[in-house]
Amino acid sequence: MSRIGKKPVELPKGVTAEIKGQTIEVKGPKGTRSFTATDDVDLTLEEGSVSVKPRGTSKRARQQWGMTRSMIENLATGVSTGFKKELEIQGVGYRANMQGNVLKLALGYSHDVNFEVPEGVTITSPKQTEIVVEGIDQQLVGQVAANIREWRKPEPYKGKGIRYKGEYVFRKEGKKK
Repeated sequence: MSRIGKKPVELPKGVTAEIKGQTIEVKGPKGTRSFTATDDVDLTLEEGSVSVKPRGTSKRARQQWGMTRSMIENLATGVSTGFKKELEIQGVGYRANMQGNVLKLALGYSHDVNFEVPEGVTITSPKQTEIVVEGIDQQLVGQVAANIREWRKPEPYKGKGIRYKGEYVFRKEGKKK
């Protein structure tokens, strides 16, 4: 039995949901998002909350039960508060700055890396060594942050590179004479 799926999704203040068949559309102050559930679950809207119930006892129905509930909760969180990923840049001469819709990264290559900001995400660089990725779609925010980090992952000897804020990088000892 899904322990996650049993709990109904409480909609925050200012957020409304509308169910049409297997599609749920959630509107809030930051925008509108929708999700189409599989035929293995039933969606019901009760005063200020959304409930998900499985349509059977098959393994797939139980899997979809918890996953659908999590997706609806992420929709509600996204349109009310949004999602945010913070990245830190460490290394001498490594820096980032926004120029229009392009994030310019100096990461020790012979050229600067120009990262085009995709639609639905906002990227800011409050300091030269910080990057903040924000948006209402959790998957898109995480993927954009991962794509930026991919340009220079933190290396284990000096710790240089782009890392998530608060990420621990396992350090290795260098060669001994």
